[in-house]
Amino acid sequence: MSPNRSETLSWHGGSDGHLRLIDQTKLPVNLVTIDCRDVETIWEAIKMLRVRGAPAIGIAAAYGVCIGLQKPVDSVAALRQQLSDVTDYLATSRPTAVNLFWALDRMKRRAGTLPAASSVQQFRDALLAEAEQIHAEDRHVCHAIGHHGAQLLQPGTGVLTHCNAGGLATSEYGTALSVFFTAQDQGKPLHVWVDETRPLLQGARLTAWELMQRGIEATLICDNMAAQVMREGKIQAVITGADRVAANGDAANKIGTYSVAVLAKAHRIPFYIAAPISTFDLSIDSGDAIPIEQRDSREITHGFGRQTAPDGAVVYNPAFDVTPAELIEAIITERGVVRPVNRDTIANMIGNDEHVMR
Repeated sequence: MSPNRSETLSWHGGSDGHLRLIDQTKLPVNLVTIDCRDVETIWEAIKMLRVRGAPAIGIAAAYGVCIGLQKPVDSVAALRQQLSDVTDYLATSRPTAVNLFWALDRMKRRAGTLPAASSVQQFRDALLAEAEQIHAEDRHVCHAIGHHGAQLLQPGTGVLTHCNAGGLATSEYGTALSVFFTAQDQGKPLHVWVDETRPLLQGARLTAWELMQRGIEATLICDNMAAQVMREGKIQAVITGADRVAANGDAANKIGTYSVAVLAKAHRIPFYIAAPISTFDLSIDSGDAIPIEQRDSREITHGFGRQTAPDGAVVYNPAFDVTPAELIEAIITERGVVRPVNRDTIANMIGNDEHVMR
């Protein structure tokens, strides 16, 4: 994000503080922030995509745990029950983005390491410190992804991206967009082609906005124009984010990503995923087992408040699809580039990282 813009998420105060986040449903017309002072507000913000993008959802959930522990209690035992209740509740907000569950699990593991003699205040302070650590780590991860990804692109490359995997989806630079921002920092000009990303237009509303804030040359297209732009030779690479990567390399991302990957394969254009290690879920063998969120039909029939389909129209509205590993040229992580994308290369990259879902 531009250094002159508000942070996507920021914590204000100590263990009795609150989370402030950009309401992304108001962009690009209005830059509005929300102060989250209860768990219900954070749950609603995640569910309704006021905060979105796998890493940002994870960070918001971690801070949500801290807010959930602010209710008065007289013992650490009662606080641990609060922790269980709030993590269970936040886990129901969205099913696909693994960072949500990764962050909640990490907060619970941190609580499990605290001495039995800890006071209520020590417990709360330790959990806030863990949430802040998750937030800080994501900034480092985003920059590292950008560093590794920028090396894959030559000056003047035309790159297509789908949905939004920028600063709005993370703590700062993003994942896919971090590659573009880092290339800009290195003096390496790119031309980014932005899918508008139906039905909620995250590409048009958010990615185009972020790229314009940074002064990066970008062109917005409808989703169904990607094949034509590829055929015209204007795109030499595709880079998207991911919300969950299975053990074999199949990757779930915003609906329409699979279509882009198929088109890229047909035009012999490399398709890259940019995602942190925390987005890998080794407990899931393949993309067939990744849960796909189904969203309200009105997002299609009444998009942005205007009816565009007849009353009673039957709607199918999956929020994500899964791109098979064989269509992915490489996965760009903070530790380097996974290539070829298969079970062995992923296992070698991740090793015994205790923070990966297994």
